[in-house]
Amino acid sequence: MAPTTTATIRNGIDVDRLIATIQGVGDDPQLAQFQFRASSTWQAGTHNRGEISGFTHAGREDQTRTTPFVLDGDEPPVLLGENHGPNAVELLLQALAFCYAVGFVANAAAQGIEIDRMDYEIEGDFDVRAFLGLDGPRPGFTAIRATGRVSSPNATLEQLEQLCQAVQDTSPVRDSLANPVPVETTLEVL
Repeated sequence: MAPTTTATIRNGIDVDRLIATIQGVGDDPQLAQFQFRASSTWQAGTHNRGEISGFTHAGREDQTRTTPFVLDGDEPPVLLGENHGPNAVELLLQALAFCYAVGFVANAAAQGIEIDRMDYEIEGDFDVRAFLGLDGPRPGFTAIRATGRVSSPNATLEQLEQLCQAVQDTSPVRDSLANPVPVETTLEVL
């Protein structure tokens, strides 16, 4: 009879797989390379429908997603929309909240820290004048504030604070917001 092994699951994370992934990427840096994609198709007014499906990992197309994720984006009525979905800057804030939460629970799991509850609230200050072609501050957020709330039965306050800082230091979304990223845009006329 073959010996059975039980995976160590903490915070819903398979810790053994996480450690193997970290080790694999450390041994072969090509495994760290991803290209994620998203698309958007205008519907009407300020309403757009987005799809997120495939991505490339280590030079190969991932085949695990059989159907795309579909997201609707729109503006609130005060910005000429009909609330078919969140607007783009709200989705950006949500992306930061998702990224922080994933980083927190996964890193906690790797450190043996159990999480009972993890919430993030993200808010950002935004002035639409530049977006509307008027004089004003830059067209992006002028400030973003994140508040995390965590409950853990086995971590000290110091451990949780250190983990929170590590998550900020390693968050791909925070890094993309805080540091310039080259963006190349082309237009194809149909």
